[in-house]
Amino acid sequence: MTQSIDFTAESAALADDLSALRRDLHRNPELGFSLPYTQKRILDALDGLPLDITLGTDLSSVVAVLRGAQPGPTILLRGDMDALPVVESTGLEYASRNGNMHACGHDLHVSGLVGAARLLCAHQEELCGTIAFMFQPGEEGLGGAKIMLDEGMFETIGAKPDAAYAIHVAPGVAGTFVTRPGTVMAGANTLHVTMVGKGGHSSRPQDSVDPVRPVLEFGQALYSMITGSFSVFDPIVAEVTQLSAGEAVNVIPATASIGASVRTLSAESTKRFPELATRLAESVAAAHGCTAEVVWNEQYPVTVNDAAEAQFALDTLTSTFGPVRVVEAPDPVMGSEDFSYVLEQVPGAFVFFFVSPAGTDAETAATNHSAEVLFDDAYLPDQAVALATLAWERLQR
Repeated sequence: MTQSIDFTAESAALADDLSALRRDLHRNPELGFSLPYTQKRILDALDGLPLDITLGTDLSSVVAVLRGAQPGPTILLRGDMDALPVVESTGLEYASRNGNMHACGHDLHVSGLVGAARLLCAHQEELCGTIAFMFQPGEEGLGGAKIMLDEGMFETIGAKPDAAYAIHVAPGVAGTFVTRPGTVMAGANTLHVTMVGKGGHSSRPQDSVDPVRPVLEFGQALYSMITGSFSVFDPIVAEVTQLSAGEAVNVIPATASIGASVRTLSAESTKRFPELATRLAESVAAAHGCTAEVVWNEQYPVTVNDAAEAQFALDTLTSTFGPVRVVEAPDPVMGSEDFSYVLEQVPGAFVFFFVSPAGTDAETAATNHSAEVLFDDAYLPDQAVALATLAWERLQR
């Protein structure tokens, strides 16, 4: 059996390299599935390490596998790679100038995972088991994790992992790790409803079937449906974010549509919501002489931490960093994450890591996806230590 290792002292030597990597990635953010520059920088950073490396086919992913000197469990560590189409306004010396931005901290995720790989590779001869490093494109709404799974990532690793962990940075009290057992993040879904009527002249509504009225009615009724049909202990956040109808003010359009973002916290509510929304849309449409076309899209599943793995993560991080720096979250976060696809197949834990710069007010700090959000890369060694320690200690269970 492997012995516990204090990676903290070893991580200090990585600080400058990890910061330099993070800032280079921050200057050169890429979107979606095709991230050639980011992929190359990852490969350069891993060069010379005893890793079996496989590149993605339909996306610029990297799967790097460290095989220990002795057999044992398989652990997966993940870091996402892609940026957002946000024009940066942080004023940082290394700010992006290409119209995109690492506004969700994925540049830190890549760098922290590289750091974990370096820490763990230095102990290959003592390692009993396998550790896979999953560098994933396309997290921002595209489901890159699912594509990597569909491309056979587990077969590439050589086994289905026994546990999986990911860390996501966020603004907050610097150096704090936060997670919880069970649901940790919401599922992301979209609802689009089109009311189909009959167009005509705005001066003669009696000769038309106006679709705008049922769209407006449905938008208001949707909120009442949620409060009247779902438990407050399994909450839903639904926000109407799109309205579309005619272009000319004197024309009653033939169709009008509405779009909503819907966040759910259980598989049950995710299944039930479109059933009730469809029934509501059809009834409102019929009352106005229209028909309703309903499109429901489950973008990301609910992110659910395995209870035992979440507790293991809380205990391990507490032992490593002290109880002041580790918090068990009382409630889930209503944002969404495609690491959920991994956690549907592998028991694991998704952990938040607060890394606001010194002097930042945690209550008023710009949030993830903001053009002004700031993350302190001085915490990258701690991020690397956290990932490495979770993997190393999990191999001994």
